[in-house]
Amino acid sequence: MILLLVLLCSIWGEPALALEKSKAFSLGGDLQQLSVSHDSVYISTEEKLYQLSHDLTVIHSLNQRGILKNPGQLNGEEFHRVSMDAAWNTTFTINVLLPFVNNGTLIICGGTDKGCGYCEVLDLRDISKLVFREHIQVGPLRNSRGSVSFLVDVKKDSGQTETYILTAIQKQEETKCPSDLKTINLQNTDQKQSGGIFALSEEGETPGIQTEVDVDFVDGFQINSTVFLFSNVASGAKTNKVRLIWLQAETSKAQTLKSLGGATLSSSDGGEGSRLLASSLIPGGQQVLWSGVFSLDGGETNTELLLFDISPDQSRTTGTDPDFYYSSNKPNKPSEAAALKPKAKLFRKNHMSSVLAVRLDGWMVFFIGTTDGQLIKLAVDRNYQPACPKILYRTSGDNRVFPKIHLDPVDQSYVYAAFKNQVKHVPVSNCGAHQNVKDCLSAQDPFCVWCLTEKRCTFKDKCKDGDWFSIPDESKQKLVSHIVMQDSTGEIKLIIQTHLTLKQTVPPRFACQFSSSIHQLFKETGPPPQYPRCTRILNNSSPPDDVDVDIKIRLGGTILEDQIKLSNCLNITGEASLHLCQRCIRAGCGWRQNRCSWATDPVQNESICENMEFKKIFSNPEISSISPSVVSFYGRNHAVLSGHNLRDVTRVRIQDNMGCDPKESAVLNNNGSSLMFHVPSAEMKGMAKVCALLLDGSCHGNLAITYQSSPTCSDIVPAITWRSGKRKVTLIGTSMHLVDGVTHSSTQQEVIPSGSRSYQNLTYETRAETDTRMLRSPVFLKVANETLKCNKEIVYYPDPEFNGFTAVKEGMNIRISIQKKADNLEMKPEELDVWGIDGKKQYQCNKIFKESGKETETFICEIEGMQNSDFKQVQIKYGGKSLTLNQSSRLPLYVLLVILLIPVLITVVYFIYRKRRKHTAETDASMGDLEFDNMED
Repeated sequence: MILLLVLLCSIWGEPALALEKSKAFSLGGDLQQLSVSHDSVYISTEEKLYQLSHDLTVIHSLNQRGILKNPGQLNGEEFHRVSMDAAWNTTFTINVLLPFVNNGTLIICGGTDKGCGYCEVLDLRDISKLVFREHIQVGPLRNSRGSVSFLVDVKKDSGQTETYILTAIQKQEETKCPSDLKTINLQNTDQKQSGGIFALSEEGETPGIQTEVDVDFVDGFQINSTVFLFSNVASGAKTNKVRLIWLQAETSKAQTLKSLGGATLSSSDGGEGSRLLASSLIPGGQQVLWSGVFSLDGGETNTELLLFDISPDQSRTTGTDPDFYYSSNKPNKPSEAAALKPKAKLFRKNHMSSVLAVRLDGWMVFFIGTTDGQLIKLAVDRNYQPACPKILYRTSGDNRVFPKIHLDPVDQSYVYAAFKNQVKHVPVSNCGAHQNVKDCLSAQDPFCVWCLTEKRCTFKDKCKDGDWFSIPDESKQKLVSHIVMQDSTGEIKLIIQTHLTLKQTVPPRFACQFSSSIHQLFKETGPPPQYPRCTRILNNSSPPDDVDVDIKIRLGGTILEDQIKLSNCLNITGEASLHLCQRCIRAGCGWRQNRCSWATDPVQNESICENMEFKKIFSNPEISSISPSVVSFYGRNHAVLSGHNLRDVTRVRIQDNMGCDPKESAVLNNNGSSLMFHVPSAEMKGMAKVCALLLDGSCHGNLAITYQSSPTCSDIVPAITWRSGKRKVTLIGTSMHLVDGVTHSSTQQEVIPSGSRSYQNLTYETRAETDTRMLRSPVFLKVANETLKCNKEIVYYPDPEFNGFTAVKEGMNIRISIQKKADNLEMKPEELDVWGIDGKKQYQCNKIFKESGKETETFICEIEGMQNSDFKQVQIKYGGKSLTLNQSSRLPLYVLLVILLIPVLITVVYFIYRKRRKHTAETDASMGDLEFDNMED
């Protein structure tokens, strides 16, 4: 019976944020390989192979089978399903997991615990059916993240296409089972191919690509006839270079491998220490665009997402490379590889570990996994400008996302993200949650469109036979913008422009309606609306200030509603500053000669303000530190910002490196050199910038605050306490150093301050409980304004009962034994403080240890150098309680012994009495007989 752990919710208990419910499959062991086809999802662990439906429902699961005691290779005629009921004497670990869709098979290969290679071919739709098996090495023998494998189609001279397994293997130790594998290999997939299934050789030759450097392969794929391989290659003791290899899949294995050529990929800073962590092709387009997650320092913290054009260099000389060479053709002086620089730096964020890219019309969308358990969606427009990233899923703990994220090939509104022992089926968007057109477009999601015929927010492919519109294809563009212009006649015009992406080439019916609280603000006649622009002329050449204008824009049968604030541009005055310039541009006006005026260009951009220098109105504040600088994504109350010239700071602004989702907190208790503020919550883990905001809108300083995972509590040691409270207990979990306090009720106002804290442990003293019954009390962590429940409860028992003590002299010391009634508290010696009392003086008792009995517990300690003292009392302290005990008396024991001996004494006396009486009677009778005899005589 195979036990499967199938869960429909996250094992970390953290729901996806604002998304349709995602599904999950939890494994009995650590995930090794994951592959997705149109038929099923295939997952291997060290012990099992799973076949799941696309919604992660189990179809089949198999224990990892081993090798037959007397294995035999099946020949071409025997290439059919065989019985699985055979005796096995070893197991193997799957390191190659390839769905061969065109052949209807699943290829699994790996290494046995005997250190040899082994492969099986299974039915793609039913993995319980074995098609073929063989002792042979395909790919690495041991699970290695530094090796890759995938299927390659090679077009033969005859026009026929052959499919091979390409394996690129990280250098491994020698084994007792020899192999002809090189660094890069091509092996057969079918028994009908020359040499048979899994064969390396072709026409008497065993082609391959070799290397003499340490290489770590990251990814590989085929586009048309070109094969791409990405790797990290050691370049000296402490440096690394990222290598791209091109192969042309032509005519034969040998010709394909001989066609190798390559390039070196540089990171954005051009340093040689960068390292490739994850990779994804960007599908579609004339150029071959590719994205990679690069580590800038060789570790996993400082990472960035880069975009490259990796289209093959047609002018390159094939067969020469500085790091790789065809097995029989090592060059004496290899040529230098071409250097490719990134086309764009898309995203900079710590701890990125995986990436998947998809294309949506003019957008590229990247799904990014991190080592601290986040799945992030990043949309990038046609100009390679990223929009604000969104969190698709995050875990409470730091659970690494595996390097490969997979798109669901059947329903492309889902992706598969793999963690250590779980696979998540996560929706890419939650379009259906947006109930109106405004919410749909405000989500700024390229996946979501407003379906005109169905009047709902949905995915493009689900708007059947209907027209739709969506957000503009530029990331920073508003949906509706306005400008206030003055023409040559002196008339003031308000121009409203929509920025939308339409499915149809002919725009739908388009109209605009303006309304304001000011009567006859606009002239009744004006230019007719023409998509995407509406123009209204003001009645007065000097419009009033700050007038709210409601706008309704009709597109077909859908109405977009917006509101703008109309201002007189000439009245936006004051000392020229960044804040005044931005206010001017946002009002739809133009900024010229350091003052606000009427707009002259229908395209306005706040970037002109950032490029200008303004006279300082205030003394620039200088910020030097934040305490704390590390918080959970729930934020933190009462943080302190320190520095100089802080008196004029009005608020504290916190935002990510891209300027997205800025949040501002009010200043509390500002004394000029330090101020207090509340750190707001954040959706995304990672670093955020902190600056001090002045009245003119300028923000100064560039400190960082780090958002980490929220604390989790999995255990309590000990999980029992006495009713009077103040017992020290330790909460065990993760991110415990971010906890503000502990409470025993989600609504409890009393927050118990924590004692010592570390990442995994937090110690605090339990509160008192007035309920006299045994009570189970839930435990909650207070984190900023959130209350998080611990997975375990505290159990309250009555306070310990101490019955008395005895003091015995032992040499120069006095040994004190304290008797306590046995209970469930599991009190430890270190939880007691004991003092002997001699008159008015107290002497601490040290070296406490415990002896446990069935009905009593005895705590024993010593007071050194006090042999002449006579302790009649001891004082005991535990938790927050103190009590005094009198010396235990031995008189009751003597009395008890006497009482027990009384019946014995009475019995003994009685028997002695009877014996003596009987002896007296016998003596009297003898004397009587003697007298009678004498009388007869």
